[in-house]
Amino acid sequence: MTPQDITFLCLVVCLGQTIWAQEEFPIPTLSTAADPMVPWNGSVRILCRGTPEAYLYQLSLMKNSTYTVIEKKLGFQKEAEFIINHMNTTLAGCYQCRYMKKNHWSEQSKPLGLVVTGLYNKPVLSTDQSHMLIPGEIISFKCSSAQNLFNRFSLAKEGEASTPWHQHKEYQGNFKLGPVNLNFTGSYRCYGWHSSSPYVWSAPSDALELIVTDSKKQDYMMENSIRMGTAGLVLVILLVILAENWHSHRISHKECCQELAAERWSKQGVVPSDCG
Repeated sequence: MTPQDITFLCLVVCLGQTIWAQEEFPIPTLSTAADPMVPWNGSVRILCRGTPEAYLYQLSLMKNSTYTVIEKKLGFQKEAEFIINHMNTTLAGCYQCRYMKKNHWSEQSKPLGLVVTGLYNKPVLSTDQSHMLIPGEIISFKCSSAQNLFNRFSLAKEGEASTPWHQHKEYQGNFKLGPVNLNFTGSYRCYGWHSSSPYVWSAPSDALELIVTDSKKQDYMMENSIRMGTAGLVLVILLVILAENWHSHRISHKECCQELAAERWSKQGVVPSDCG
């Protein structure tokens, strides 16, 4: 067997082992039920999803290239739940999980960063543009703090377990979102932090509400409003005409009745006297 044949055989064996490992031990996924920014002393629920045959799950915190086992869950289950009840600077950081199946560990999940917030005063989030946008527009945000000299800023959409936008600038964060679509509608907050402590952030800024409207739908609603307003105006005019017609008909009928009564009295030779 030539060296080329041996090399090819090794590649086939390695590829086969990789495919077997991926089928037998799919990489677990690590996620949170809420957003990854956790207030100081708050709680967070972490889910590690593996396979139904897994009988042991392990959650680890990686700091300074060292893994620290936070908790283990024993029992056959497809998903293990871990709860951190009191978030602090020690527990903030980069998390990963893995599971054991057939006496073998799976690969580590992709990292999940958990941030503790509230260690510094909140910054200010502002924009010079309108909060009402149409799809395709771009909006700029500014995040700044007069009390703390942050050199990192982050912008996050409230209520989403998604990765925030980061700005590596000193003293002020400048963010541009867009071209926006309807999914950009929501409340946004920003945070300040220091590059030396990437998982320790300030308190969140006050929320800034962003509304993206569907221009076609808005035009359709405007046209409908105009049509309804016109129809209402026509209805009012018709009612006024009918009321005037009814009133004039009533007066004519009254005058006619008075003339008939006067004619009847004159035929009888009796003239009605005034009161008093």
